[in-house]
Amino acid sequence: MMVARLSCTPEVLPKSKLFTGSRVTKFGSQEALTLLQNCATFKHLKQIHAKIIRNGLSHDQLLIRKLIHLCSSYGKMDYANLIFHQIQGPLTFTWNLMIMSYTINGCSQEALLLYSLMIHQGFPPDKFTFPFVIKACIASSAFEQGKVVHGLSIKNSFSRDMFVQNTLMDFYFKCGEIDCGCRVFEKMRVRNVVSWTTMISGLVACGELHAARAVFERMPAKNVVSWTAMMNGYVRNQQPEEAFELFWRMQVGDVRPNEFTLVSLLKACTLLGSLKLGRWIHDFALKNGFKLDVFLGTALIDTYSKCGSLEDARRVFDEMRIKSLATWNAMITSLGVHGFGEEALALFAEMEKVNVRPDAITFVGVLSACLHTNNLEAGCMYFKYMSKHYGITPILEHYTCMIELYSRADMLDEVCKLAQSMPVKQNIYKAEDNDNHLSLVQRS
Repeated sequence: MMVARLSCTPEVLPKSKLFTGSRVTKFGSQEALTLLQNCATFKHLKQIHAKIIRNGLSHDQLLIRKLIHLCSSYGKMDYANLIFHQIQGPLTFTWNLMIMSYTINGCSQEALLLYSLMIHQGFPPDKFTFPFVIKACIASSAFEQGKVVHGLSIKNSFSRDMFVQNTLMDFYFKCGEIDCGCRVFEKMRVRNVVSWTTMISGLVACGELHAARAVFERMPAKNVVSWTAMMNGYVRNQQPEEAFELFWRMQVGDVRPNEFTLVSLLKACTLLGSLKLGRWIHDFALKNGFKLDVFLGTALIDTYSKCGSLEDARRVFDEMRIKSLATWNAMITSLGVHGFGEEALALFAEMEKVNVRPDAITFVGVLSACLHTNNLEAGCMYFKYMSKHYGITPILEHYTCMIELYSRADMLDEVCKLAQSMPVKQNIYKAEDNDNHLSLVQRS
C-alpha cells in the first residue's frame, strides 16, 4: 500500500501561537477539536489539518480520528488514507474507524486490505474489528475470507459477542448458508431485537418464509423493525393479504409504523391492485405526521400509477419538495406507460433543466414513452442522445423499445442492424422474416 507524504503550504499554516493584541493564546488539542467540530467543507478541513501539523499535534489520535471521520463524510478516502499512514502506532480504535470508513464509502476491498495489514503488523483486533471486517466481506462478496475472519474471531474469544454474532448471522444468510446462520442464532446465549430481526430478514431473503414467521412468533418483544421485516417478507413473496393482517395486529399492539412500514404496505397495495387501499395509506400517513419525503413519495407515485390513478401520482409528484432521481424516473415512466408520451418527454426536459442527471432507467422510461406514442423519430433521437451526451451504454430494455419501434415501421434492415450491434450478453433476440412479417425469437 503506497503512502504519500502530506505537504503543508505556508499560507495556511499560522504560527504556533495565536496573537490577539498583546495577549498570546496557545493552539492545543482542545482548540483543534473545536475547529474540527465546526468544520464545514473539505477545504476548511485541510486548513485545520495544516494547523494541527504545524503545531505538532499529529500524534493526537483523537484529533486524527476526527479528521478521518470528516474525510469519510466528505467521501475523501484518499486523503483519509494519507492521514492514517502518518500515524506512528495507530490504536485498534483508529484501525477500526478506517476499516469502517472504507466500507461505508464503497471501498470494501481497501477495507479488507487494511485489515490484512493490521493483522500482519501485529496490531490486536477487538470485538468491534470483526463486525466491520465481516461487513466489508459482505459488501465485496468475499465469502471465503469472511469464514476465515469468523475463525479468527473464535480464536480471539470474540465469537460470543452479540454484536459479532449478529453480523455473522447477516453474513451467512447473504452467503446463502442458511444452516450456518441458524446455528449462530441458536448458539447465542443472549439475543436482542436486532438478533431476532436479523434472523427473520435472513430467512425471508433465503425464501424460508414459514421458518421466518415461526421465529417472528417466538420473539419475546417485537419492535417496528421486526414487524416491518416480516411484512416485507410477505410482500416479496406475493402474499399482500398476510402483510396487511400483520399490520392490523401491529396497530392493535400499539406499535407505531415508520415510513418503511408504509412503503411495504404500498407495495402490497400494488400487488392487490387496490387504489382504495393505496389512498387509505396515503391518508393514514398524512394524519400521523408523515411527510412526503423522497422514499415515501416515490412509493406513492409508483402505487398510484400501477393502480390506475395517474392524476393522484402527478399530484404527489408536484407536492414533493425534494425529488430524487428515482422520483423523476417513476413519474416519467408512469406517464409513458399510460400513453402520455408528450407529457413524459416534457417532464424529462424539465428534469434536465433542474440539473438532475438521468441514468439508464430514465431512458427506459423515455423510450417507453416514445414506444407508447409510436414516435420513432423521437425514439431514435433519444437512443443516440443518451450515449453521446450522457455516456450511457444501452441495456436490453433500450434495445427492446427500439426494435419494437422499427418493427412497427417495417424497417427490417434497421432491426437487424440494431440486433447485430447488441453486446453478446444482451443479444438474446434474433430477427426472423417469415412471409414478410418480422418476429423476434429468443435465442437458445
